[in-house]
Amino acid sequence: MGLIYADIELINGDDLAMSRRHIIGEEEVKRMHVNMLVDTGSYMLAINESIQQQLQFPVMEKRKAQLANSQIVECDVVGWVELRFKNRATTCRAIVLPGDSEPLLGAIPLEDMDVLIHPQRQELIVNPDHPYFAVTKLK
Repeated sequence: MGLIYADIELINGDDLAMSRRHIIGEEEVKRMHVNMLVDTGSYMLAINESIQQQLQFPVMEKRKAQLANSQIVECDVVGWVELRFKNRATTCRAIVLPGDSEPLLGAIPLEDMDVLIHPQRQELIVNPDHPYFAVTKLK
């Protein structure tokens, strides 16, 4: 199977909360579309420093992360990131990779949005068993 990319909308969750409380206008909510590598080998959402600079997510903590080349780096963990894909959404934290590293859509947000990789079409799809809303497994 080749590399799978998906167009994901990233939204600053703090901005969304302030917009809902009418502290800022909807047009002030920081958001962007990112073509992300769907990476089931990564647990978390991973963004790069450029995305972080533009969307200005608050830093929650620092965490050590092991990159694909086995290098261990210390990265910021930011939140709250709202992700949207087709008719799905989730909110999660994201690890900030150094420089202009490729953003990764990891297993936790994939599972929470109830989306799947279609191997023949090589694309991310909404789970056909639940086409209208996400279903979360609790067991």
